[in-house]
Amino acid sequence: MQALLGELMGTMVLIIFGAGVVAGHVLKKTKSENAGWLSITVGWGFAVTMGVYVAGTASDAHLNPAVSLALATIGEFAWADVPFYVIGQLLGAFIGAAIVFVHYYPHWEKTEDTGAKLAVFSTGPAIRHYPSNFISEFIGTAVLLFGLLAIGANQFAEGLNPLVVGVLIVAIGLSLGGTTGYAINPARDFGPRLAHAILPIKGKGTSDFRYALVPILGPIAGGIVGALVFVWLLK
Repeated sequence: MQALLGELMGTMVLIIFGAGVVAGHVLKKTKSENAGWLSITVGWGFAVTMGVYVAGTASDAHLNPAVSLALATIGEFAWADVPFYVIGQLLGAFIGAAIVFVHYYPHWEKTEDTGAKLAVFSTGPAIRHYPSNFISEFIGTAVLLFGLLAIGANQFAEGLNPLVVGVLIVAIGLSLGGTTGYAINPARDFGPRLAHAILPIKGKGTSDFRYALVPILGPIAGGIVGALVFVWLLK
């Protein structure tokens, strides 16, 4: 239960900062409206860093089912702990999204673009082509796991690891995120997407569950392959 709570709190913080920076960019009448892609990618990098710091006191700070499943696949994490981590991650993502909804409450009514409202909560492709979208999420998450394992294999000071992980997230977002919005995390996408479907957001439109499997299956498959490749080549 301690690990579940750690993953819940860490993922909640991740989504508050990550979805929050997107909301500031796309919602009307905010002080940071149209802040740009660089703002979003840096914001998500900081979001991951802070989420890892929060969760690290109670869990291994995965914040991502793809990470938990990939580490279990290569024997670096106990399969018995995976359900607790994933449940905490999904609950934390949902709660974090709900907090962002409350924080930006008057701005939803001022924003007419239903796609912009959904973008606060979940990812979507620049060009909807499911095989290519899957491959983008696969590659992004494979790079994420390969990078995380490489960071762990180096002799960083323990307290600096979350900062370096944040840099990795920014690098993925700037280089690979322009195609699908780089979910690279099933909980990050599905928890807030579910919140979008449930919350009373004015003029919100569809939650696009037809696309939802892409940011779930792509990251899971990519994360496992990225971890296996690291083990085969470098461990």
